[in-house]
Amino acid sequence: MIIQLSSGQGPAECELAVSKLYDSLKQEYPDIKLLSSHPARKYKGYTSIQFETSYDLSHLEGSILWICKSPYRPNHKRKNWFVNVSILPESKEICTDQKLKFEYFHCGGKGGQNVNKVETGVRLIHLPTGITITSTAERSQFLNKKDALKKLDALLKQQKETNDNQQLQTAWMEHTRLVRGNPVRIYEGMKFKRKV
Repeated sequence: MIIQLSSGQGPAECELAVSKLYDSLKQEYPDIKLLSSHPARKYKGYTSIQFETSYDLSHLEGSILWICKSPYRPNHKRKNWFVNVSILPESKEICTDQKLKFEYFHCGGKGGQNVNKVETGVRLIHLPTGITITSTAERSQFLNKKDALKKLDALLKQQKETNDNQQLQTAWMEHTRLVRGNPVRIYEGMKFKRKV
């Protein structure tokens, strides 16, 4: 599961809350692995942090409230700072070196008797995705097999790039979607103690 913690368009206190929430969650869920982080421009904190965990943290999706006097602006009246927790779609891993099925067939066209007598046409099926590639351009089965593998590799790279771009776009949309109110969890004070 990929999780994003975000300060949205909030001030420096919200960015500090992102950092404190991440530290708190790391203690609660020890297998958390940092994927990316965007440090704040001023002070200590982060505008967003993305991490991966095997735990189901769907119960945390929404707003987290931190109740604390501003450590940066002592005379500021506001004490409620919000952080958004979003679940991001996982980038689909596309594997290239396993589960390939080759089928061979006779193909007509240029090549004389060789293409009529020998199965030079190659159909490559990538079993995990169901992608089928056919190659009949060359006179030999070996060259057609090589061509089919090259086409499959290019197609899988393109799919992975599309998936990665979609994940980035979703992360950015979630970053700007912070809703203040109805928090799923509340923390208090500079020690970031969870309110039960």
